[in-house]
Amino acid sequence: MNVLICLCTCPDAASARTLATALVEERLAACVNQLPGLSSTYRWEGRVERAEEVLLMIKTTREHVGALTARVQALHPAELPEVIAVEAVGGLAPYLEWVVAETGPARPAACDLPHADHEDNEPDPMSPT
Repeated sequence: MNVLICLCTCPDAASARTLATALVEERLAACVNQLPGLSSTYRWEGRVERAEEVLLMIKTTREHVGALTARVQALHPAELPEVIAVEAVGGLAPYLEWVVAETGPARPAACDLPHADHEDNEPDPMSPT
């Protein structure tokens, strides 16, 4: 399966929103869920720490995980951000296809598509008047 779910914790809603927006805008992720209220307990520099965090569930593809990880490292406020990729071993096929499509090359918007020229000098019926 080509679709991955990357888990990443953020220290606050603002950094989570910044990361989520950048990853989707840059087509490194099709969707990022932001789950606030996560309580984490971990060992850091020899001490047991506790923190309230926001968990990001990032839907991406195998070919984007390297660039996604690098982008998280660049934008994340932590010295060592958590990025763990888990393979989606199944799911609703149209949704998985959507993830692949939304992390692929950008398609032109409808307004960016070329329009046929009207040589008969009649008004374009699709054009607003």
